[in-house]
Amino acid sequence: MVAKIIAVCTSKEKQTKKLDIGEAYLKEDYGIIGDAHSSSDTHRQISLLAIESINKMKDMGLNVNPGDFAENLTTEGIDLVALPVGSRMLVGEDIILEVTQIGKECHTRCAIYKQAGDCIMPKEGIFARVIKGGEIKIEDKIKVI
Repeated sequence: MVAKIIAVCTSKEKQTKKLDIGEAYLKEDYGIIGDAHSSSDTHRQISLLAIESINKMKDMGLNVNPGDFAENLTTEGIDLVALPVGSRMLVGEDIILEVTQIGKECHTRCAIYKQAGDCIMPKEGIFARVIKGGEIKIEDKIKVI
């Protein structure tokens, strides 16, 4: 299976679900233009979560979709949590992302945790910095470089 992007998600506010907008512009050392989490002051400019992880929650009976875990990019066919910090990914023709963090501390129990007693983003989501920006869209291929 070829690894690819299956959703490009943004939100205007932090701590909310993100909406799949299909395509966006990633700005170098910033993140997605128009997303509440984008900033040059953080190493967590982009968040990624695999559809395989989302499907685990679906298997628990939850009605969840890409963006519901506040991830910017939903991927398919790449084991995100197996990538060590510092790994770089080529997305599409020229976007380069560098993994900066695996998982995160969940300070408050989100609605998904309250429903299922578990949430995957703190364990299976990853964060990255935008090394080289550009247009990103659904179906863009992902390759570890």
